[in-house]
Amino acid sequence: MPTDDFDFTKPQAPEAAGAPPAPPAAASAPFKSAQSRFYDRKVAEALFRASGKLETFGPGQPLFVEDEKAKGGFFSSKGAARMYFLVDGEVTLTIAGKVLDTVKAGEIFGEMAVISERARSASATAKVACTTISLDRAGLTAALAAQPEFALMLASVMFDRLRFIAARLAARKAAAPTAVPETSVFDAATLAQFEQALPRAATVRHWADAVLMREGQTGAFMYVVKSGRVAITINGRIVEMIAPGGTFGEMALVDQSPRTATAIAATECELLQVDRPSLLTVVREQPAFAMAMLRAVTERLRHMTGQLN
Repeated sequence: MPTDDFDFTKPQAPEAAGAPPAPPAAASAPFKSAQSRFYDRKVAEALFRASGKLETFGPGQPLFVEDEKAKGGFFSSKGAARMYFLVDGEVTLTIAGKVLDTVKAGEIFGEMAVISERARSASATAKVACTTISLDRAGLTAALAAQPEFALMLASVMFDRLRFIAARLAARKAAAPTAVPETSVFDAATLAQFEQALPRAATVRHWADAVLMREGQTGAFMYVVKSGRVAITINGRIVEMIAPGGTFGEMALVDQSPRTATAIAATECELLQVDRPSLLTVVREQPAFAMAMLRAVTERLRHMTGQLN
């Protein structure tokens, strides 16, 4: 797999323009990282083996527990603060005692809570004797400095999951409006650092109601909102409002697939326009920015999954 430009689409067979990713075998099944066409076991295993901690678990032993998080925002045990690569064995994921899925050798799991620093949404228990390699958030951030290609792979995997959820939302009839979250990735200081780190970027301005991108289009840029608000819509329904410091359009930029949503200027806005080579340069040199973007994706996943439920 090439890692010079982190292009995880090169090993893939070409797809028809606008074709959605293949969904999991069972429509009701959760979307696992290993089901994504962008997941590469070798890339994942290399990062975990270089920077992670080898751990073993006996049959029936828990790795982490649903909702496990202590007061004050800190995880209550080492298990709740770690993500895992399963070397061998099988791990059962459950929610409220009901089996959700089975993790098999070569797969990663537990990454959502580590990136978002939120409580676990499921429990993980060794189904048989297991060997894992684990990383906490600090270890992951440090590892990305040495192997930034993993950040792009993980982002692509998460974007596949978002597309899967977006397709299911788009197939539904319009539902009663729900609260639309305002999302932001960078605070003012971090945004300034991000802009300074870019080898090139352009600032563009749009009037309210301007269409910034459409579902199905090919994406050449991602955008960071410097001022104003941008509404993200799927099938005509607003699913997210991007506030200053927030990003949109990065899905198509990272894995070079068609846009999955439409973006409309909710107010007059000023945007930082970033091309693919510039984004990859920043990820390569500043893994902390990649972690911030990954965290934003996990929050988007939580919100959109909540709309499905």
